[in-house]
Amino acid sequence: MALAFPKTNLTAFAPLGAAGFFWAVFGLSPRRAFLTGWAAGIVFFAITFSWFGETAGALIAPFGFLLTLGPAVAEGIFGFALPALLCALLVRRVRPAFVPAGAAAAFALCEWLRSEGLGQLGVPFAGLGLTQVSTPLAPLASYAGSYGVTFALCLIPAYVAFALRFGARPVARSLVIGGSAFAAVLALAWLFWPARFAPVARTRVAAVQGNIAQSLKFQPAIFSLTMRRYLSLTRSAAPFGPALVLWPETVIPAKLDQTPWLQAQFGELARSMHTTLILGSFAQRGAQIYNALYFFGPDGVLQATYTKRQLVPFAEHLPFAGALGWIPWTRNVSNIGIGTSDGVRLAGGVVVGPIICWESAFSNLNVADVRSGAQALLIATDDAWFGTTGGPYQHAQIAQMRALETGRWIVRAAATGISGVIAPDGHYTVESKLGEQGVIRGEIGPPVDTFYDRVGSTTITAVLAGFLIGMTIWARRSSRAA
Repeated sequence: MALAFPKTNLTAFAPLGAAGFFWAVFGLSPRRAFLTGWAAGIVFFAITFSWFGETAGALIAPFGFLLTLGPAVAEGIFGFALPALLCALLVRRVRPAFVPAGAAAAFALCEWLRSEGLGQLGVPFAGLGLTQVSTPLAPLASYAGSYGVTFALCLIPAYVAFALRFGARPVARSLVIGGSAFAAVLALAWLFWPARFAPVARTRVAAVQGNIAQSLKFQPAIFSLTMRRYLSLTRSAAPFGPALVLWPETVIPAKLDQTPWLQAQFGELARSMHTTLILGSFAQRGAQIYNALYFFGPDGVLQATYTKRQLVPFAEHLPFAGALGWIPWTRNVSNIGIGTSDGVRLAGGVVVGPIICWESAFSNLNVADVRSGAQALLIATDDAWFGTTGGPYQHAQIAQMRALETGRWIVRAAATGISGVIAPDGHYTVESKLGEQGVIRGEIGPPVDTFYDRVGSTTITAVLAGFLIGMTIWARRSSRAA
C-alpha cells in the first residue's frame, strides 16, 4: 500500500495492498486483528511519513526518529488497528454477503477519523483515496471526495479477500452484482463529471518558486538574497500580464505587518505590474505570532491579511501543552496562533480561497472556502522542510484531490517545489520540478460546481457510518448461523 504513494506512484498496489489487509484480518479474532492491524499500520505510516523529520529531526537529535515513529504509532491505531477490529467483528456478526462492504466502509470511516475527525490533531496524509487522482476512480471524488474514493477502492478487494479466505460461494452473487454496479457507477461518474464541461481558462496567473533551502531561509544574511530573487522573478512575469501572482508560505521571514518599508516595496511591485500580489510572511497581534498571507492590490495598497487556521501539531503548536511542556524538546515547538477567518476575498478579478500549506490536506477547510464563494483556491506552501523526499510529492498530489473534489482551479506556490496550476479534473496544466528556481505561468477559469461541494466530508462519512451501523443491525447473522 505504501508503494502506491509518491515517489514510487505504483497506484495499482493500493487495491492489492487493501486486499492483503482484509484477507489477513478477516480470519482473526477481534483482539488479534486489532494488534495485527496496529503492527501493519505502524509499518505503513513509518514508510509514508518517513519525510516528517527530514529537517526538524535535527532539532531534537538523537530523538529525531520520534517525529516519524510517534505519528506512525498513533495513526496506526486509528488508520489500521480500529478498522481491523471492526472487520473481525463484522465477520462474526454480519451475514457473509455484507461483510466486505462493511469492511470497506469501516476503513474509509477510520481514514476520515484520523485525518479530519480529530480536529487540530488530525494527520490527513497517506489517505488511500489520494493515490487515485489520475486513475479511472478520479471522477468519483467530485461526488464523494477522497474518503468516498477510498471506500470504492477497498470495496472489490474486500470481496476478493473474503472469497480467498472463506471461499467464493458466500459472496459470489454479491461480488457479481456489486462488480457490475461498481462499473456502472464509474461510467456514470465519468459521463456526468462536471470537470469535463469546465469553461475555457482565460485568467492569467503566476506562481513564484525561489528555491531557497530551508537551512538558509531564516538566516538574516540570506534575507537580501531572498528579496532580490523573488522581486526579480516576479518582475520577469510582467510581460505575461498575470492578474495575480502567488508567493510561497513564509517566504518573507519577518513580521510584515510591523515592517512598513517592506510593505511599501511589495505594494509598489504590485502597482507597477498592475497585479494582485499574495505572499507569505508572519503577522503579530498583541504578543501572538501568526502564519499569514498578505494581499497587495493593483493599486499598491495592502488589501487584506489571511492567517492560517489549521496548524501542524507538534510543529506549529504543541497539543496538550500543559501536560507535555516539561519535555525539553517541546521548547522547539513554535507557538503559532490559530486564525479564525476563512479569508475568502477578491484577487485579480477572481474570488479566491487562500490556503496555507498543511491546510490543503483538510478537505473540510477547502469546501468551507468554496461555500463562502471561492471561485479558485490558492495554496502557498513551504515544502523545503522535506528536501527531495516523498513529502513534497505527496503534498502536491493532495492538491490535485482538492481540485477534483471542489471543481476549482488551484494555483500552488511552493518554496522549492512543486508549484503549478491544477485544473478541476485534477491534472497539472503547468508545473515546476522539485528543486528548481523559476516562475510558473498559466491560466485559470471559472469553477464547476460539484456534488461534493454541497455535501462535504462530514456528510459522506456520516453516510458511511450510517451504512455500517444499519447493515450491522439489518444483516445480522442468525444465532444458528453464528
